[in-house]
Amino acid sequence: MKLTCDDPVILNQWHPLSSFDEIAVGATHHTVLLEQPVSYQMTSAGDVSVWLRDDISCALPLKRAYGFLWTCLGTPPDDIFPIFELDEPDRQNVATGVFGVNVSFGRAIENFLDMGHFPFVHTGILGEEPHTEVKEYDVEVSESRDEIMATRCRFYQPQASLASEAGADVDYVFRVPHINCALLYKSSPGYEAEGRMDVIYMFLQPMGPEWTRAHTGMCVIDMDSSYQGIRYFQQVIFGQDKSILENQQPKRLPLDTRAETPIRADKSAIAYRRWLTTKGLTYGVIPAL
Repeated sequence: MKLTCDDPVILNQWHPLSSFDEIAVGATHHTVLLEQPVSYQMTSAGDVSVWLRDDISCALPLKRAYGFLWTCLGTPPDDIFPIFELDEPDRQNVATGVFGVNVSFGRAIENFLDMGHFPFVHTGILGEEPHTEVKEYDVEVSESRDEIMATRCRFYQPQASLASEAGADVDYVFRVPHINCALLYKSSPGYEAEGRMDVIYMFLQPMGPEWTRAHTGMCVIDMDSSYQGIRYFQQVIFGQDKSILENQQPKRLPLDTRAETPIRADKSAIAYRRWLTTKGLTYGVIPAL
């Protein structure tokens, strides 16, 4: 099959298409992945199929993982990155919605990693003045796990989650285990002493080099809050991010770390750009010279 995208780095990845909560049984759903029209369907028996919309005979590989349907336009890896918390029975795993964003997936990942915007974009929820300092934190790029981890992150938040009753300093771990997927682990109210953390995830579906669908979700140790309440909380947060993201220029992510002035708070973003450069990614980015 002839594809518009010719970058094997992104073609040979699993990409999210939809949460299973949003797949209507028996209906044929249409979307776009890497500029390629794709269709998918689930039968009443739970059987799922994915194919190129222009060629129904061209079935695509598929994977069910974390409540989502994934596919690949190239040769996918055998496995997808693990999220062990989703197997714990005392958590709610909530698909919090999908958002179209007129920006590259790399820009969306960078925004997800950025604590510095919390007080100014998510005022009264994830941050507020004068608590604007991004304290020193650590970043690891693991070759064995093929992922980026930012640890020892800490930030003051007026309402860290739906279950929060007061402002608090919140511990964070950021994780990028996939070129267009990221996870945020944050201390869960009432479970700080146990070291257990809530998980916020964002699985990005690159529709084009400057157009992305962000599939979002939360896996929280909170059995009291309603599914809809958790979903709404995260939708408010992403709604605040959307306009900021769409005003980014250029919309494609520059991989040259000198292209935009870095500061100390950008350590994880710099590591992400270098990681993509090492992989040789060319789609949706401005490659480093």
